[in-house]
Amino acid sequence: MSEELYSVPRVREELAPGSLAWVRFNTAIESGKLKMVTPSDQFLNIVKESSEAVGDVLFLSEIDMQILALAFQLKSIGHDPLIVTDDYSIQNVANQVGVGFAPLITFGIRYRLDWILYCPACHKKYPPNYKPKSCEVCGSELKRRPLRKRPVKR
Repeated sequence: MSEELYSVPRVREELAPGSLAWVRFNTAIESGKLKMVTPSDQFLNIVKESSEAVGDVLFLSEIDMQILALAFQLKSIGHDPLIVTDDYSIQNVANQVGVGFAPLITFGIRYRLDWILYCPACHKKYPPNYKPKSCEVCGSELKRRPLRKRPVKR
């Protein structure tokens, strides 16, 4: 079975220079086994909206969003992308946009969660993309909890 491997150029920023992962990443690029593609802004915007909808937008890096956008872009042109990650937020958003994922070490998510922020002291609720980390009423540190959960279909 022949599979094409894709990533985004900025992934290199997350690898320690000279590390085994860095060497393997660069070797895969140089040998042509790994293709570097920057996703279009259209798909980045869709992923940002989807991550806001489920409440994971503040837990994803720009590189995470690019990987999700690239997978969604590949899916839109007929590929069947699979994101290999143990990051639950990436898995949650991948499920939201209909992209497959496979965990490496963990069991992966069983439910897609829609998150909400709340104050544990006064119980005021905030939207999941609320940026301040403390409650505007009492000043307590905000926490996050699932608002809704849906089974993940694999």
